[in-house]
Amino acid sequence: MHSILISGAAQGIGAATAKLFYQQGYKVGIYDINLEQAEQLAQQLGEHAKAGFLDVTDYASWEAALSEFASWAGEINILVNNAGILYSGPFEETNITNHHRTLDVNIKGVLNGCHAALPYLQQASFARVINLSSASAIYGQADLASYATSKFAVRGLTEGLDIEWQKYGIRVFDVMPLFVSTAMVKDMQAESIKKMGVHLKAEDVAQDIFKLAQLKDSVVFQKVC
Repeated sequence: MHSILISGAAQGIGAATAKLFYQQGYKVGIYDINLEQAEQLAQQLGEHAKAGFLDVTDYASWEAALSEFASWAGEINILVNNAGILYSGPFEETNITNHHRTLDVNIKGVLNGCHAALPYLQQASFARVINLSSASAIYGQADLASYATSKFAVRGLTEGLDIEWQKYGIRVFDVMPLFVSTAMVKDMQAESIKKMGVHLKAEDVAQDIFKLAQLKDSVVFQKVC
């Protein structure tokens, strides 16, 4: 039985991904800064789901979460770096602390996860990393400047590691969805969402993540949805 650890898995895309992989027979790690909500989801899913605390901005938190999950699951086959935040609005009207927080969670969180997980992925019989990027990694958007910056960085990290880690038999992919109907997007203030609308559900993105997890070594690493 393969295993998957998902960051930011207590709600939204992370929770939908946890549910789908559980249904497909995976051992699922539901890791989130909201431990209570993560535990509730794990209890709903069943004995092959495990919840744990994870602050993705804290490298030591990653080390503890990965060690805990690997001991429980036996090995870590798939890492999904899903945790992310979004602040919308005019750049100059957004508090600098919120800009910094966006970069910390969305970039540092993914970088921490990839770096800390590598020893476990190297030991696994099959290993993949799937990073949640965004269509904002393809083109910048007004009122989402720091968010787009963070997702461009995730795209760059993904492309670099996919090349670098093939020597270990590890592929690194990313998913680049447009706006998804989640709590994060619900109150977003940006002209682009008014023009484009929200047409994706969390379950749609989860399906794309599952498809990427099954892909063979010769395929491309990006999925735009």
